[in-house]
This record gives sequence, structure tokens and C-alpha cells, in this order.
Amino acid sequence: MQYDVIVIGSGPGGYVAAIRCAQLGMKTAIIEKYSTFGGTCLNVGCIPSKALLDSSEHFHNAAHSFTTHGINLKDLKVDMKQMIARKDDVVAQNTAGITYLFKKNKIDTYEGVGSFVDKNTIKVQKSDGKAETLTTKNVIIATGSKPTALPFLPVDKKRIITSTEALTLKEVPKKMIVIGGGVIGLELGSVYARLGTQVSIVEFMPSIIGTMDAGLGKELQRVLKKSLGMEFFMGHKVTGATTKGKVVTVTAENAKGEAVQWDADYCIVAVGRTAYTEGLGLENIGITVEERGRKIPVNEHLETSVKGVYAIGDVIKGAMLAHKAEDEGIYVAETLAGQKPHINNNLIPGVVYTWPEVASVGYTEEQLKEKGIAYKAGSFPFKASGRAKASMDTDGFVKVLADKNTDEILGVHMIGPRAADMIAEAVVAMEFRASAEDIARICHAHPTFTEALKEAALAATDNRAIHI
Repeated sequence: MQYDVIVIGSGPGGYVAAIRCAQLGMKTAIIEKYSTFGGTCLNVGCIPSKALLDSSEHFHNAAHSFTTHGINLKDLKVDMKQMIARKDDVVAQNTAGITYLFKKNKIDTYEGVGSFVDKNTIKVQKSDGKAETLTTKNVIIATGSKPTALPFLPVDKKRIITSTEALTLKEVPKKMIVIGGGVIGLELGSVYARLGTQVSIVEFMPSIIGTMDAGLGKELQRVLKKSLGMEFFMGHKVTGATTKGKVVTVTAENAKGEAVQWDADYCIVAVGRTAYTEGLGLENIGITVEERGRKIPVNEHLETSVKGVYAIGDVIKGAMLAHKAEDEGIYVAETLAGQKPHINNNLIPGVVYTWPEVASVGYTEEQLKEKGIAYKAGSFPFKASGRAKASMDTDGFVKVLADKNTDEILGVHMIGPRAADMIAEAVVAMEFRASAEDIARICHAHPTFTEALKEAALAATDNRAIHI
């Protein structure tokens, strides 16, 4: 078959790229090595983790706050089998949706491992040993990433596990060690802490969610410790882990160089993700991946060093986020169609789906100081929000950073209820280069959580916040 575009990988970046290419009139095919579409995000990442986060949040609220609302329950317990079954059903619905979209857009699909014979020829190696060859004008590599492995801490997928196995546990552990205080570790740690597990986070860096605004990590750690009883061991270097029966022993060195250890039922290794480029046959077309992280180098148009071969998502530089991959997929499709799309990488929001949620876009205070940019900051705590008081979600705050001279919004950082949804307003404003004054003068419905953003913008504009 001769195609205009072949996409390798059907995760958020790949399937969105394929759909947009088809919409623009290109004959399109997609290659996926697994039997279901959607990649890590839909199968063992974003979607199933959010399903478990929602289920566990319902249980935690029923156990700890329903009585305050005047709701009394008896004999509350976790049905782990049903919780996992619901999660699996959510995944099945989403992956089936992708299959429908491919058929709707007349995209040909191939199951197998795609690799380059040359830049216009792709071999599809099937699981039954058979193979077929496809030809194409252009290729989009969207093969995503896999959990980063620690060479001194082998994962057995039974007691020492990754995020993938953490989504299918058949029991609520009594104790769990999570190595890594980033997004994945904190989200999965939250799931089990809500269900009653004693969760300990072991992090090498001095703060959790270290790439986000420092104030967010500090507040999130405080709240998770207070509300879920999670323990945090910062500045600890993990040295190994061993399993004996049903007990995992994790060893580490603390900031003083002293040896420490913990025993638990499970240990989740959540130290990040690595670009998945194995088996692509990149060497056959002269592409060399970067030594660190195995990223594929691309230019400003997301094209590799080989003309007609593009790469998007987790396999290239930048944040490993599903929505970044989606935008990049659309960007490449529209570029191939001769359009002039754009992506502002500084305005790709980051979200942590704990509770409270954490969301951020633009520059942090630390980055502005490093760049020498004069700025002003305004913040508003949710404890002063009427809506937050009504829902008993008073932890957290919204911070707005604006240029000291022009008042243009340079960054928005929030931790609180529905921050994952609220950050979109900040992204829209910043895409239009709005000022803090602009947000301050927009009428926000009352009572809503988004009033906190308006108040923070008022605080950044001559300290004019009304409710603090």
C-alpha cells in the first residue's frame, strides 16, 4: 500500500495526528504493536489512573467527610475487584472510541511492530511471525515512553512494580513505598493512601513535583501529610530493594549519608519515563537518538534529520504530556498540508491529579528570577473562597505572576479544588497575552472556584484583592 502518511504508535499523539491527517485529505495508516489503541495514556496511564483516583476519592470522602455533610454510612469497605473492573471498563470504552474514530476517518490500521526499511518503506512485524511492507511519503514517529528503570533496582512486577502493575493490584496493601515524588508517584500514592494504605514517598530531590513552582510542592506535601497521612522522605538516595516472601525492603541513604530502610507490601518505582525508540530501525535511515533519555532530535517543525520523517510526543524534547503530544500531532499534520500552525511550549499546562489538584502554566518565580525578569505576584487562598468553604475544600491557593512593567501575565500556579480545569482560563488569557488587569476585570460567576483566579489577579494588580 502507498500512503501519504504512516503514523507509528496510537497514543494521544499518534491517533490525533492520524485523524487530523485524514481530515486534511491524506491517505493515512497507523501502526500499533498492541491489540488495543490509545497507547500508555488510555491503557495504562492517564485514563485508568484517573478512574482509580476518582473511585478512591469517593471512598475517602465517604469515610472521612460524609458525616459532616449529614450523611451516615455503615460498614463501609473497599471492593477492590469491582474498583478495578470499573477502571477496566473505562479503559475499554475509551479504546473502543479510538477504533470508531479510525473507521470514521477511513484510516487503515495495522497491528505489529513498525520499523524503517528506508525512509519511505515501513515493515510491520506481526506477533505471529508474519510481516508486511508499506510505502509512504511521510512518517510520524509517536511511540511514546516507558517507565524509567533503575539498574540497581530490578522490577519483578510482583512486589517491586511500576505504575502499570499498580493499576491492577487485587488487594489494598497495608504499607507501600513509592520511589519518586513526581506526578505519577503522588497520584498512585494518593489512590492507595485514600483506601487505607500507609504510603511513604522517597524522593532524591529536596521537594516533590520539583519542576513546578516551589510553593505548590510545599503546600501539596503539607496537605497530603495532613489529609492522607502520607510520609515523605526527601533528599534520600535509594540504593536498592529486596523481596522476601510478601515483604519488600527498600534501602537508601539520607541527606547525611546514613543508611536507612523501610519494609512494605509493595514498592512502586516511579522515577520518570524514558522515550521508547527500540525496534524502530532508526539506524537504517541515519537517525541517532540522544544518549540521555533516548530522545529523537527534531527541528522547529518537528522534523527529524531525515526529510519527511517527523517525531512527536514523549520521544522528543519537552514535557511528557498527552496534551502536548496531541498538539504536536496536529501541528505536524497541518504542516504537511501546507498550513502554518503554531505551538507555544511555554503555555502547555502541567497538572497533578491529586486532591487538591495542582496545575501550572508559564514561568515559575524561580525561572523569572533566573532570567532577571522583573515581576509582581499576587495570590489568593482557597480558605477565603465561599465556594471552597461550601465544599470543604479550603486547602491551597492561586498565584498570578505578571510583568512588573507591562502587567502581562507570565505564569499562573494553583493548588486547590478543580485546579486541573481552572488552569484552562489562564492558558487562554496567556495565549492572548492578557494582563493581570484583564483577568481582574472579567466577571466571574459567584460562587465558583474560579473567583480565586480573579482575586489573585487583583492581588497582582496593585494589591487590590477584595476578600483577603
